[in-house]
Amino acid sequence: MHEVSLGGALRDYLTGEELENTTYEEVRQGLAKMLVEEKGYPRERIRSKVKLEYSIDGQQYDRALDFVIVDEEERPLFVILFCSGNVGTYERETACAARLVQGGPAPLALVTDTMEAILINTDDGGCLRQGMEALPTWQELLDMTKDAEVRPLSEEQREKQTRIFHAYSGFLFGACCEGACPVAGPKDD
Repeated sequence: MHEVSLGGALRDYLTGEELENTTYEEVRQGLAKMLVEEKGYPRERIRSKVKLEYSIDGQQYDRALDFVIVDEEERPLFVILFCSGNVGTYERETACAARLVQGGPAPLALVTDTMEAILINTDDGGCLRQGMEALPTWQELLDMTKDAEVRPLSEEQREKQTRIFHAYSGFLFGACCEGACPVAGPKDD
Protein backbone atom coordinates (compact mmCIF):
# COMPACT_ATOMS: atom_id res chain seq x y z
CA MET A 1 0.00 0.00 0.00
CA HIS A 2 1.23 3.49 -0.73
CA GLU A 3 0.27 6.97 0.41
CA VAL A 4 -2.50 8.53 -1.65
CA SER A 5 -4.68 11.60 -1.31
CA LEU A 6 -8.06 11.18 0.35
CA GLY A 7 -9.11 14.67 -0.64
CA GLY A 8 -9.60 17.48 1.79
CA ALA A 9 -7.23 18.84 4.39
CA LEU A 10 -6.37 18.47 8.04
CA ARG A 11 -4.45 20.56 10.56
CA ASP A 12 -0.86 19.57 11.36
CA TYR A 13 -0.58 18.81 15.08
CA LEU A 14 3.03 20.05 15.26
CA THR A 15 2.87 23.23 13.18
CA GLY A 16 -0.80 24.13 12.86
CA GLU A 17 -0.42 24.27 9.08
CA GLU A 18 -3.06 22.86 6.78
CA LEU A 19 -2.01 19.58 5.15
CA GLU A 20 -3.44 17.38 2.45
CA ASN A 21 -5.35 14.47 3.95
CA THR A 22 -3.68 11.25 2.81
CA THR A 23 -3.93 7.59 3.74
CA TYR A 24 -0.99 8.02 6.17
CA GLU A 25 -1.42 11.61 7.37
CA GLU A 26 -3.96 10.81 10.07
CA VAL A 27 -1.58 8.14 11.36
CA ARG A 28 1.32 10.65 11.40
CA GLN A 29 -0.85 13.14 13.26
CA GLY A 30 -1.83 10.53 15.85
CA LEU A 31 1.82 9.54 16.33
CA ALA A 32 2.86 13.20 16.68
CA LYS A 33 0.19 13.75 19.32
CA MET A 34 1.30 10.62 21.19
CA LEU A 35 4.95 11.72 21.09
CA VAL A 36 4.12 15.12 22.60
CA GLU A 37 1.22 14.41 24.94
CA GLU A 38 2.01 10.90 26.17
CA LYS A 39 5.76 10.56 25.73
CA GLY A 40 6.85 14.12 26.58
CA TYR A 41 8.70 15.00 23.35
CA PRO A 42 9.17 18.74 22.80
CA ARG A 43 7.36 19.77 19.59
CA GLU A 44 10.41 21.74 18.47
CA ARG A 45 12.53 18.54 18.41
CA ILE A 46 10.18 16.63 16.06
CA ARG A 47 10.66 16.91 12.29
CA SER A 48 7.89 15.46 10.14
CA LYS A 49 8.18 14.04 6.61
CA VAL A 50 11.93 14.58 6.37
CA LYS A 51 13.20 13.89 2.85
CA LEU A 52 15.97 11.34 2.57
CA GLU A 53 17.61 12.02 -0.77
CA TYR A 54 19.89 9.47 -2.36
CA SER A 55 21.32 8.39 -5.68
CA ILE A 56 21.49 4.97 -7.33
CA ASP A 57 23.49 4.60 -10.54
CA GLY A 58 23.20 8.32 -11.25
CA GLN A 59 19.42 8.47 -10.74
CA GLN A 60 18.23 10.72 -7.90
CA TYR A 61 15.51 9.50 -5.52
CA ASP A 62 13.90 10.72 -2.36
CA ARG A 63 11.77 9.19 0.35
CA ALA A 64 9.95 10.91 3.18
CA LEU A 65 10.83 9.66 6.66
CA ASP A 66 7.76 10.03 8.87
CA PHE A 67 9.58 11.53 11.86
CA VAL A 68 13.12 12.47 12.75
CA ILE A 69 13.71 13.52 16.34
CA VAL A 70 16.66 15.90 16.71
CA ASP A 71 18.79 17.23 19.55
CA GLU A 72 19.49 20.89 20.27
CA GLU A 73 22.20 20.94 17.57
CA GLU A 74 19.77 19.48 15.00
CA ARG A 75 21.57 16.12 14.99
CA PRO A 76 19.19 13.19 14.48
CA LEU A 77 18.63 11.03 17.55
CA PHE A 78 15.72 8.90 16.45
CA VAL A 79 13.98 8.00 13.17
CA ILE A 80 10.38 6.77 13.15
CA LEU A 81 8.80 5.09 10.13
CA PHE A 82 5.19 4.05 9.73
CA CYS A 83 4.54 0.85 7.80
CA SER A 84 1.41 -0.80 6.49
CA GLY A 85 2.18 -4.41 7.15
CA ASN A 86 4.15 -6.68 9.41
CA VAL A 87 6.59 -4.39 11.23
CA GLY A 88 9.28 -7.10 11.19
CA THR A 89 9.36 -6.84 7.41
CA TYR A 90 10.43 -3.20 7.69
CA GLU A 91 13.18 -3.48 10.34
CA ARG A 92 16.12 -3.47 7.93
CA GLU A 93 14.72 -0.61 5.83
CA THR A 94 14.17 1.45 8.99
CA ALA A 95 17.70 0.80 10.28
CA CYS A 96 19.10 1.84 6.89
CA ALA A 97 17.02 5.04 6.95
CA ALA A 98 18.41 5.91 10.38
CA ARG A 99 21.95 5.29 9.13
CA LEU A 100 21.43 7.43 6.02
CA VAL A 101 19.47 10.36 7.49
CA GLN A 102 21.09 13.77 6.92
CA GLY A 103 23.45 14.58 9.81
CA GLY A 104 23.34 10.97 11.03
CA PRO A 105 23.40 8.19 11.65
CA ALA A 106 20.66 8.49 14.26
CA PRO A 107 21.39 6.11 17.15
CA LEU A 108 17.85 4.71 17.35
CA ALA A 109 14.99 3.93 14.99
CA LEU A 110 11.45 2.69 15.39
CA VAL A 111 9.10 1.09 12.90
CA THR A 112 5.39 0.89 13.69
CA ASP A 113 2.03 0.12 12.18
CA THR A 114 0.44 1.85 15.25
CA MET A 115 -0.51 -1.50 16.79
CA GLU A 116 2.98 -3.03 16.95
CA ALA A 117 6.40 -1.40 17.10
CA ILE A 118 10.05 -2.39 17.09
CA LEU A 119 12.78 -0.19 18.57
CA ILE A 120 16.05 -0.70 16.70
CA ASN A 121 19.66 -0.06 17.66
CA THR A 122 20.88 1.55 14.46
CA ASP A 123 24.49 0.54 14.96
CA ASP A 124 23.90 -3.21 14.77
CA GLY A 125 20.28 -3.33 13.57
CA GLY A 126 19.23 -5.28 16.66
CA CYS A 127 15.80 -5.14 18.28
CA LEU A 128 15.91 -3.36 21.65
CA ARG A 129 12.20 -3.54 22.48
CA GLN A 130 9.04 -4.77 20.82
CA GLY A 131 5.38 -3.80 21.26
CA MET A 132 3.86 -0.34 21.48
CA GLU A 133 5.69 0.18 24.78
CA ALA A 134 8.88 0.08 22.68
CA LEU A 135 8.38 3.78 21.90
CA PRO A 136 10.59 5.51 24.48
CA THR A 137 9.60 8.59 26.41
CA TRP A 138 11.60 11.75 25.72
CA GLN A 139 13.70 11.18 28.86
CA GLU A 140 14.30 7.53 27.96
CA LEU A 141 15.39 8.60 24.48
CA LEU A 142 17.84 11.12 25.94
CA ASP A 143 19.19 8.50 28.37
CA MET A 144 19.51 5.87 25.63
CA THR A 145 21.33 8.19 23.22
CA LYS A 146 23.51 10.30 25.56
CA ASP A 147 26.53 8.00 25.28
CA ALA A 148 25.83 6.71 21.78
CA GLU A 149 28.92 6.80 19.61
CA VAL A 150 27.75 8.07 16.25
CA ARG A 151 30.23 7.48 13.46
CA PRO A 152 29.57 8.85 9.99
CA LEU A 153 29.39 6.16 7.33
CA SER A 154 32.31 5.62 4.99
CA GLU A 155 31.53 6.02 1.29
CA GLU A 156 31.52 2.23 0.92
CA GLN A 157 29.13 1.82 3.86
CA ARG A 158 26.88 4.62 2.56
CA GLU A 159 26.73 2.99 -0.88
CA LYS A 160 25.81 -0.39 0.61
CA GLN A 161 23.16 1.06 2.95
CA THR A 162 21.72 3.17 0.12
CA ARG A 163 21.33 0.12 -2.12
CA ILE A 164 19.67 -1.87 0.66
CA PHE A 165 17.35 1.04 1.48
CA HIS A 166 16.49 1.47 -2.19
CA ALA A 167 15.77 -2.24 -2.58
CA TYR A 168 13.10 -1.88 0.10
CA SER A 169 11.88 1.67 -0.58
CA GLY A 170 12.39 2.08 -4.29
CA PHE A 171 11.91 -1.36 -5.75
CA LEU A 172 9.30 -2.74 -3.39
CA PHE A 173 7.24 0.46 -3.11
CA GLY A 174 7.73 1.24 -6.80
CA ALA A 175 6.42 -2.21 -7.70
CA CYS A 176 3.23 -1.67 -5.72
CA CYS A 177 1.90 0.96 -8.07
CA GLU A 178 4.06 0.66 -11.16
CA GLY A 179 6.12 3.74 -10.34
CA ALA A 180 3.19 6.08 -9.61
CA CYS A 181 3.77 6.09 -5.87
CA PRO A 182 5.24 9.37 -4.55
CA VAL A 183 6.74 7.60 -1.53
CA ALA A 184 10.00 6.49 -3.14
CA GLY A 185 10.00 7.47 -6.76
CA PRO A 186 12.68 9.17 -8.82
CA LYS A 187 13.01 12.88 -8.18
CA ASP A 188 11.51 15.24 -10.70
CA ASP A 189 14.13 17.54 -12.17
